[in-house]
Amino acid sequence: MSSTNDSGLDRRNLLMAGATLAAASTPTVARAQNSSLNPQPLPPSPEWARALPPGPDARVKITEAYAAHVARDAFFWAWPLVNTYNRRLAFSKMTEQRYVGPLLEAPLNRLTMLTDYVNPEERNVACPNQDVVYGLGMVALDVTPVVVQVPDFGDRFWVYQIVDLRTDSFVQLGKMYGTTPGFYLLVGPDWNSEVPKGITRVFRASSNTGLVAPRIAQNDTPEDKRAIQDVLTGIAMYPVAEYDGRAKRVEWSKLPKVPGAPPGEEETRWVLPEKFFDVLPMVLADAPPLPGEEARYGQLLAVLAAAKDNPKVRHAMIEAAKDAEEKLVNPLFQFRNYGQQLPHNWSTISNESAFGTDYFTRTAVAKSNILVNSPNETKYFYQDLDASGARLNNANRYTVTFAKDGTPPVNGFWSLSIYNQHHFFVANPINRFSVGTKNKDLKPAGDGSLTIYVQAEAPADPTQRANWLPAPKGDFSLYVRAYWPKTEVTEGSWTPPAVQRVG
Repeated sequence: MSSTNDSGLDRRNLLMAGATLAAASTPTVARAQNSSLNPQPLPPSPEWARALPPGPDARVKITEAYAAHVARDAFFWAWPLVNTYNRRLAFSKMTEQRYVGPLLEAPLNRLTMLTDYVNPEERNVACPNQDVVYGLGMVALDVTPVVVQVPDFGDRFWVYQIVDLRTDSFVQLGKMYGTTPGFYLLVGPDWNSEVPKGITRVFRASSNTGLVAPRIAQNDTPEDKRAIQDVLTGIAMYPVAEYDGRAKRVEWSKLPKVPGAPPGEEETRWVLPEKFFDVLPMVLADAPPLPGEEARYGQLLAVLAAAKDNPKVRHAMIEAAKDAEEKLVNPLFQFRNYGQQLPHNWSTISNESAFGTDYFTRTAVAKSNILVNSPNETKYFYQDLDASGARLNNANRYTVTFAKDGTPPVNGFWSLSIYNQHHFFVANPINRFSVGTKNKDLKPAGDGSLTIYVQAEAPADPTQRANWLPAPKGDFSLYVRAYWPKTEVTEGSWTPPAVQRVG
């Protein structure tokens, strides 16, 4: 028996009238209730529909300054959407599932799985982790619905992150949901066909473009790296036309491997001010306005139309986008510049992958560490500073001490990762980029506490060396992940300990 998740209902149809909106919003509220921390939508004013006048008059001449004003705003709030759409465009050029250097490739509506932790040279997605085995694929649901295959993971932690163009999750697949093995169908906002027999559940996106990223937990031991291989072959994604009710298997280790371009220092630039407004009309068509966004869309589309045949207006918009990138977006790469402020200079957010119209947090996360899980799946804590407020830097030595029974309270597992100034891994002598549950050789103190030693050089003491997290050159950041967090984490009674400078 199949069921349909309409949490991503075509939101254009929710704007017909106040009463209709109030009723139709229920699935959206249901999605928000996946975490009690997600904001709830307010009921509309009884006269709200009449209060919305017609959009801009396309016959009216506009000034370059006004076009720049609209463009600057649009560059900020639509930055994550353009980022995701440009990834789709990149995947649309891929013709086979393969590995290119440290990166995964797959045609649209398919995915490719790694067979071990992500390569430290990866530069396509900032803040990767080495706690799980990743997969990655882009969906184009305007082309076809897509079947996502879930094998039996047994006791192993797993979660499939599947987000729409806005980087909002529209799927609940993972150990924390009690998901059963089976076939799950992803459909676009306008899909209205018969569900194939044998499909366990249908998930409807609010856009036609999305991203799929399975995360399968793996211990950092040779034994588990061998044990995980069999279940990885049962992960698959393919167009619905290929669905026959039988599980497909993919021997990922046998995919073609070709050399890639030399890795850069920073994340691939997915959003360019010079090209932003070329792709934006397609982005807006792909992701219809959320309730309350109609005027914003109408205003922007009118300016885009005016710029089409007016080079001066277009130039003004591009210059405004460059200014917005420099002054608004780029500063949000630094974790200390956004988020809920916590003790000891840590920060976090509570609406990850359910941003809605929280444009500031959505863009901040997309710029600094795009593709975060929902808070009931994974909770994130960010740190750029030590306990005194000074920037973390490898010229110093630091300790992070978890009291007895004070590691992150989780149903899944936890980790503490370290990233360089560009939010990526840098090779180190022991090939360690995070510590946590996956490490079976960490050594607690006699009182049951666990101290992690964060520094550039290996500690001389053997116990400290077992708990060593090598620091990359220059400034760096620390990052706690709590997978399938307990209530103490999601409600905020647990927060990470201070990062203490030593000496």
